[in-house]
Amino acid sequence: MRTDIVSKEFPPEVYGGAGVHVAELSAVLAMLIDVRVHAFGDRRDIPYATGYPELSALADQNAAIRTLGVDLSMIAGIAGADLVHSHTWYANMAGHLASLMYDIPHVLSAHSLEPLRPWKAEQLGGGYAISSWAERTAYEHSAGVIAVSEGMKRDILRVYPQIDPGKVRVVYNGIDSSAWQPNEDTAVLDEYGIDPRRPSVVFVGRVTRQKGLPYLLRAVALLPEDVQVVLCAGAPDTPEIAQEVAGLVAELQETRSGVVFIDTVLPREKLTQLLTHATTFVCPSVYEPLGIVNLEAMACGAPVVGTATGGIPEVVLDGDTGIIVPIDQLDDGTGTPKDPEAFVRDLAEGLTRMVSDPDRAREMGRRGRQRAVDTFSWEQIGRETVQVYESLLR
Repeated sequence: MRTDIVSKEFPPEVYGGAGVHVAELSAVLAMLIDVRVHAFGDRRDIPYATGYPELSALADQNAAIRTLGVDLSMIAGIAGADLVHSHTWYANMAGHLASLMYDIPHVLSAHSLEPLRPWKAEQLGGGYAISSWAERTAYEHSAGVIAVSEGMKRDILRVYPQIDPGKVRVVYNGIDSSAWQPNEDTAVLDEYGIDPRRPSVVFVGRVTRQKGLPYLLRAVALLPEDVQVVLCAGAPDTPEIAQEVAGLVAELQETRSGVVFIDTVLPREKLTQLLTHATTFVCPSVYEPLGIVNLEAMACGAPVVGTATGGIPEVVLDGDTGIIVPIDQLDDGTGTPKDPEAFVRDLAEGLTRMVSDPDRAREMGRRGRQRAVDTFSWEQIGRETVQVYESLLR
């Protein structure tokens, strides 16, 4: 069986959870089946991966139009595949059109849904209507859909009610627990002036509405004075949210010590150090289909304080491997809390409970590491994905 995976992201060009997923999944699948990866960008060194640059003729067009140009250029390379598997709207149309061209099944993995990310209109302008059209068309005509959580499956069927529920299967994201594991080195703490004797809260994520960073920054103002907060937050979606976050960080730095803002992508060696020495990791997202960052934190032995949205409660077990913060959200697709101040207070309360009992936090972190190893291995996820493929080829 030859399966061709199409994706915007693939190493070394990875900036989000979907890219991590494709990289890890394809490596496992390559040991089980014949797999080829088609990704946006330059030539890849991995033998089974091919890069596709943007078309120069579309250089002046909207980002969504440039994306469709890359999708079209991928189709010829998919000839000969038994099945095509696409990831995110960026590559969904490549999978859909290849399915029509070669009469092969198209399965897609749902990492996010455009109708539940309306803030993308700030980034794409009119291209958001195109991205939404591309996603909807691909979902409604696909042979199968893989949801990364039960919460994501519910969202898919709510947003796209035309889809047969029987063709949506849940296969979780995974974690390489040998790469993401406790790292007792403290070089990165020294580099950024983080005091290992003080409690710390660590956030890792892009600066986007989805990740809920402004709510976290307001909650930090309510934490005990000795608590440090380490923000690994880069790749802002828009200048507007970048400015909002920078302003909130500056306000905090004027009123309390230990507010560390890192706006570059740290290598895994440094991230594992931060996560290992964190009193707690925090995931304040208002939209999160699963949240690989939570698995990365858990694999490093950090407990998680996360929002009760999407797949987060399926990964972080409330009271066992972390604390789940309640959130009552609007139904307009934005994920906005109905009572933002209540959400900020509840987030601050959950973080305060965690940092105020370091022994309990360490025990939660230990159990989180074990859960990551036992439940979210890529080997298991690879086998379950192959089972989905085989069911579509019968």
